[in-house]
Amino acid sequence: MELHDMIPARDFCIHHNLEVSFIRTLEEHGMIETVTIEETLFVPNVQLERLEKIVRLHADLDINLEGIDTIIHLLQRIEEQQAEIMLLKNRLERYED
Repeated sequence: MELHDMIPARDFCIHHNLEVSFIRTLEEHGMIETVTIEETLFVPNVQLERLEKIVRLHADLDINLEGIDTIIHLLQRIEEQQAEIMLLKNRLERYED
């Protein structure tokens, strides 16, 4: 992974008024992935949307990590089911015409 595809965790934490330990805790719980390069913790850009969603749930709604993990899992399941519904609708339209 290229360095330009990542953001330093410290910069993210400064912007969101968080401690870097929060990101490390999320990684320990398997909620996000990080990369360490030369003792600097980075968050891959592909993880930013998920990380920001977690931060909003934690900061705005004061939800603990276990609750956030459950919510994220349920949201992912909903997205998967919506994609499956769209696929099935598209298949059904072929037979209706």
